[in-house]
Amino acid sequence: MKEQTTKLALIRTLADGQFHSGEALGEVMGISRAAISKHIKVIQEWGLDVHRVQGKGYRLAAGFELLDETAILSQVDCPSLSLVPVIDSTNQYMLDRIGQLPKGSVCLAEYQQAGRGRRGRQWLSPFGSNLYLSMYWRLDAGVAAAMGLSLVVGLAIAKTLRKLGANDIKVKWPNDLYFQDKKLAGILVEMSGKAGDAAHLVIGMGLNLTMTNTDSETVGQPWANLAEACEMMPDRNQLAAAIIAGMTETLLRYEEVGMAGFVDEWDQYDNFLDRPVKLLMGDKVIRGIARGINPQGALLLETEQGMVPYLGGEISLRQGD
Repeated sequence: MKEQTTKLALIRTLADGQFHSGEALGEVMGISRAAISKHIKVIQEWGLDVHRVQGKGYRLAAGFELLDETAILSQVDCPSLSLVPVIDSTNQYMLDRIGQLPKGSVCLAEYQQAGRGRRGRQWLSPFGSNLYLSMYWRLDAGVAAAMGLSLVVGLAIAKTLRKLGANDIKVKWPNDLYFQDKKLAGILVEMSGKAGDAAHLVIGMGLNLTMTNTDSETVGQPWANLAEACEMMPDRNQLAAAIIAGMTETLLRYEEVGMAGFVDEWDQYDNFLDRPVKLLMGDKVIRGIARGINPQGALLLETEQGMVPYLGGEISLRQGD
């Protein structure tokens, strides 16, 4: 734990984008120059671009703003906010605490060591390049009422980003945000609860902010950064606060109107509306024209057999060839 504290202190010092000598860093941290070098190597493995220049010392390729719990809470009401800079997974952190946290609680991280996406895929999580956020929500209406949750959360985030100046943000069924046909963010909803009882939901989001080409080698699909979509990039604390507020407002509305109350809004943000797509269901490929969603949140696909709704976690949507 002490070593992690030292690494975070190093990052805070280097976040100004200026050069700092190994000797000066060692004096501040109370450790040797050799120990500083070892910590720097780990920080680089976390995805931070730290380079060393002989005679000048270490610096980050670009300065950046660290997340700050006080700054976020000054901009949004949140019943419980946990900022854990280095974490295995924000979703797992919340899942481990279901029953202990009030509805609307949030966990934020700078770096996920075991971030995950849908179907158990690894979620690439370089330090400080993106925004990693998970929220706990309790639906008293039960598990069945959570059917369209990833869709409405996607809408909430897309609307929030547009308000912050990121134009042309779209949603992709069932759980992604897109900018100019490239993936900008992913949403993972994990749920526990028994039939007839309340549904306990953890809603995780990973949003690309300034991820580099090197970071993206394992992504496996076209991707975009929020920096590309904004004329002026919002600071990360403002962004986190706005997303928390947008998700909370939308989830409260979802409790009142259900998925049916968001169908028309979805069509306005749907990246693939009225475009040829293919659904990948295991080894099966289904081609058709995307026609939005129905009141249950199912994808409507116009095929040779007519209009067919598709609903399920194992469906992957890709733009048609």
